[in-house]
Amino acid sequence: MMITLIKNAVLYTPEFSGEKDVLIADQRIAEVSDFIDISSKTDSVRVIEAEGKMLTPGFIDGHVHITGGGGEGSFRSRTPELKLTDATKNGVTTVVGVIGTDGTTRTMTNLVAKARALQEEGLSCYVHTGSYQVPVKTLTGKIEDDLILIDLIIGAGEIAIADHRSSQPTVEEMAKIASQARIGGMLAGKRGVVNVHVGDSKDGLSLIEEVVSTTDIPISQFYPTHINRTPKLFEEGINYALKGGVVDFTTSTIPKFIEDGEVKSSEALKRMLDRGVPVEQITFTSDAQGSLPDFDQKGNLTGMKVGRIQSLYEAFKEAVKQHGVPLEDALKVITSNPSRILGLHNKGMVEAGKDADLVLMDPKNLEVHTVFAKGQEMVADGEVMVYGTFE
Repeated sequence: MMITLIKNAVLYTPEFSGEKDVLIADQRIAEVSDFIDISSKTDSVRVIEAEGKMLTPGFIDGHVHITGGGGEGSFRSRTPELKLTDATKNGVTTVVGVIGTDGTTRTMTNLVAKARALQEEGLSCYVHTGSYQVPVKTLTGKIEDDLILIDLIIGAGEIAIADHRSSQPTVEEMAKIASQARIGGMLAGKRGVVNVHVGDSKDGLSLIEEVVSTTDIPISQFYPTHINRTPKLFEEGINYALKGGVVDFTTSTIPKFIEDGEVKSSEALKRMLDRGVPVEQITFTSDAQGSLPDFDQKGNLTGMKVGRIQSLYEAFKEAVKQHGVPLEDALKVITSNPSRILGLHNKGMVEAGKDADLVLMDPKNLEVHTVFAKGQEMVADGEVMVYGTFE
């Protein structure tokens, strides 16, 4: 068994907890204490002196196109797959894979295979079943069966609404998707959320709100993303969150999007907190490896970039350094909040019994120093220690 002791770190669980020692035994956190004595076992325990360093949970990115995405500019515009070190060197130890616009050449079999590959390389990886399209293109033929029978599948999505690329689902169709995900999740001991891509059309969140107001589906069943896409959608998102819904901000962006009115995630977090939205109802995700297409008013493609998982970490830093968001709150939107919302019970917290997903950072500049994923040291002193198979 691999045993590592991190000594004298300033711990954020993500709550501030003062200076602590953290003992890692194999893949789990074995103990968190003011002082852990291992003097009788120094030969079998590796000690990392972390005085002056900040220790946090590993970051969770709940919306990543792990197999690549896009294709809105034809076949040549298909974006590349996620590489292991793209995540780990930026503190990300858990990702949730999704399929986006292309539900034909990006398949569930490919998504699950890529998730298992990332797991074998050391990352924790889960997936949602489906893509933009309705009816939902599942692995087994049914949303419930996917959730019940496939361990890696934890929800449904990303289902597209309010977008010219969506299947224009009706209230009845969205209600059935939510019901199937809810039932499958209940029977499998999973959250079974529906991850919803919200586009920039005038409809905004109205479809979700109508499902919630006309059926027995609770608002917590939905996990809408891209809420910072436009000023109008952002304002809708505030009202939605104040009703009890959770909202997700996309950290990958380009200057053109900001010029067109997109609210940067770091600023969006600050503004929502100032408006009285509880931090527990907000998350960041990167939309990494997804295409960032720019369309004109007629729906014609005018340009394209690729989302980066690094943007999750950058948005966290910006929220703290540029917008004065409390460190604990900025950490929650990329650790404990997605853990709770997605039902990843062993993730997002530094406490005994949880997975040993940990990040050591410099408290002054928040630079990533060392990263553990399930107890394995992926990055040490800023240097990558574990590379993906083909890196």
